[in-house]
Amino acid sequence: MIKFIPIVVGIISVLTAAVMALRVLKKSPGNKKMQEISHAIQRGAITFLNEEYKVISIFVTIVFFALLFAHFYTDLPWQTSLAFLTGAIFSALAGNIGMRVATSANARAAEAAKKSIVDGLIIAFSSGSVMGLSVVGLGIIGVSLFFLLFSDADVASILFGFGFGASSIALFARVGGGIYTKSADVGADLVGKVEAGIPEDDPRNPAVIADNVGDNVGDVAGMGADLFESYADSIISAITLALLATIYSNADIYPLIIASMGIIASIVGMLFVRGSNGYAALRNGLFGAAIIFAILAFITTYYMMEDMNPFYAVLVGLIDGIIIGLATEYFTSDQRKPARKIAEAAQTGAATDILEGISVGMMSTLIPIISTCVAMVLAYELAEFYGVALAAVGMLSTLGISLATDCYGPVADNAAGIAEMAGLGEETRRKAESLDAVGNTTAAMGKGFAIGSAAITALALLFTFVEKAKETMGVEIDLNLTSPYLMAGLFIGAMLPFIFSSLTIGAVGRAAEKMVNEVRRQFKELGILEGKGKPDYESCIRIATRGAIREMIVPSSMAVVVPIVIGIWKIEALMGLLAGATASGFLLAIFLANAGGAWDNAKKYIESGNLGGKGSFAHKAAVVGDTVGDPFKDTAGPSLNILIKLMSIVSLVFLPLFAKFA
Repeated sequence: MIKFIPIVVGIISVLTAAVMALRVLKKSPGNKKMQEISHAIQRGAITFLNEEYKVISIFVTIVFFALLFAHFYTDLPWQTSLAFLTGAIFSALAGNIGMRVATSANARAAEAAKKSIVDGLIIAFSSGSVMGLSVVGLGIIGVSLFFLLFSDADVASILFGFGFGASSIALFARVGGGIYTKSADVGADLVGKVEAGIPEDDPRNPAVIADNVGDNVGDVAGMGADLFESYADSIISAITLALLATIYSNADIYPLIIASMGIIASIVGMLFVRGSNGYAALRNGLFGAAIIFAILAFITTYYMMEDMNPFYAVLVGLIDGIIIGLATEYFTSDQRKPARKIAEAAQTGAATDILEGISVGMMSTLIPIISTCVAMVLAYELAEFYGVALAAVGMLSTLGISLATDCYGPVADNAAGIAEMAGLGEETRRKAESLDAVGNTTAAMGKGFAIGSAAITALALLFTFVEKAKETMGVEIDLNLTSPYLMAGLFIGAMLPFIFSSLTIGAVGRAAEKMVNEVRRQFKELGILEGKGKPDYESCIRIATRGAIREMIVPSSMAVVVPIVIGIWKIEALMGLLAGATASGFLLAIFLANAGGAWDNAKKYIESGNLGGKGSFAHKAAVVGDTVGDPFKDTAGPSLNILIKLMSIVSLVFLPLFAKFA
C-alpha cells in the first residue's frame, strides 16, 4: 500500500489548498473603490493568461502530435504524448488557481491591514499557500499516476513527457509574464515617479493597474509554473536513475515518499506562521517545516532503505537550499550592507548606483555556486548519480511553504497599491507597505531558491541523460574534453543563456518604450495630473499584453529547437551543450536576479526616509537603477532556470530520435 501514499498526500494537499482559498474568499474585500481596483487587476490578469494560453495551446498541440507521430518511427512510447499533455495542463492549472486566489486576496489583505499587520499577513500568506499546496499536490499526483499506471512500460520515457509538458508551460509563463510585468513597471516608474514626481501606485498613473496585474502574472502564475516543473523534474530524475542503476530496493518509489513527507511538513509548518513581525513569522514557518521534514525523512529512510545514505543526500539538498536562500537575503535585503552600499552610491547618480549593483550581483554568485558544488559532490559520494537527484528532491521538499512565502509578496505588493489608490489613509498605507517590505525580501529569496533548485535539478537531469543515453544507444558517449564535438557543444551551450537574456531584456525594453510613450501621451492629452481627465488603464494593459505575447515566442521556442538540432547532429555535442548551458545559465541567473533584487531594495531603503528619502536626487537615481534591474530579476534571471531544465528534459524525451541518427 506504500505506493498509494503519494497520491493520498497529493489529494490532501489540494484539499487543504481549497480550504485555505475558501477562508481567504470569506474575508471582506473592503469598500466599493477597493473592489473595483481588485476586479480590474483580476480582469487584466485573466485576460493576459487567456491570450497567453491561446499561443501555448498551439505549441502544445503541435508537440503532442509530434510525439505521437514519433512513436511510430522510434522507440518512444505512445504514452509519452499523453504524459506531455497532462504535464502541460497540470502546470497551467496550478498557476491559474494560484493567480485567481492572489488577485482576489489583494483587496482583502489591504482591508485586513486596517485592523492590524498580523491580519493582513495571514491573508496574504494564506493566498500564497493556495499556490504552494496546489503546485506540490498536482505535481506529485501527476508523477505518481503515470509511475503507477505504466510501471510495466518504459516508464522513464513516459515521465520525461510529463516533465516536458510542465517545463514548456513554465517557460512560456515565465517569459511572457516577466515581459508583461516589467514593461508595465518600467513605464509606470520612469514617467510617474521620475518625470511626474507622483507616488508609486498613484491612481493618476495610467500604467498602475497594468503594473499590479504584472505582479500576478509574473511572480504568481509564472513562479508557480516554474517551480511546478522543477518539483516534477527532480522527482522524475530520481525515479529514472533508480530504474537505470538500482542501488537500493524501493529506490524508485522512495523519491515520491520523500516528496510526500515534504508536503506534510509544509502543511504543519504553515501553523508556525504567526506573530506581528512578518519576516520572523515567515522564517519560523520555513525553518519549522524544514526541521519537521528532516525528522520525517529520517524515519522514512530508516524503514524503507538498506542504509541511511539516501537520507543524507536528501539532507544535503535541503541544507543547500537554505544556504542559497540566506545568501540571497544577505545580498538583496535593504537591512544588509550590499543593498545599502548601492543606496549610498545613488547619492552620486544613476551611473554609480548601477555600477555598484552590477558589482553586488556578480559577487552574489560566490556562495550559491560553492554551496551547490559541495552539495553535488557530497550527494554523489553518498549515493552516486541517484544521490544528486535526491539532493534536488530534498531541496524542493518543502516547496509547499517556500512557494507560499514567495507568492505572499505579490499579494502584499498589490495590497499596498490598493491602499494607495483607494485612499485608505496614511496608517493603513504604512501597514500595507510594511507587509510589502517583507514581501520584497521573501520574493528575492524565492527567486534565489528557484534558481538554486533549477541548477541542481538540471545537474540531476544531465546525469540522467548520460545514463539513459548509454541504455538507449548501447554505447559510451565520448565525454573527453579533447573531443571537438563536445567542446563545440560546450561553447554553444554557454552562449545560449546570454542570447536568451538578450532577447528577453530587449523585449522588456521595447514593450516599456511603448508603455512610456502611452503614459506620456495620456498625461499630456487627458490632463490627468491637473484633475481634468481620468487615466485609460485598459490601453496600458493592452500594450503590455500584446508586447509580452509577441515577444515571448522566439526565446521560448529556442529552448526546444536548439537541443533537437544539436542532438540530431552529434550526441557528444548535445552533452556539451547541456553542460555549458547549465554552468553559464546558473551563474547568469544568480547575477541577474540578485543584482535586480538589490537595486529594488536599495530604492526601498531610500524611500523609507534614508539618504534624503522620496523625491531626493539619490531616490531618482535609485529608481533608474531599479528600472534597469526590473527585467534582470523578474524576466531574464528567473526564466534562465527554466531554460536549462527544459533543454535537458527535451534531450531526454527525444533521445530515441537521436539514436536513429547516431
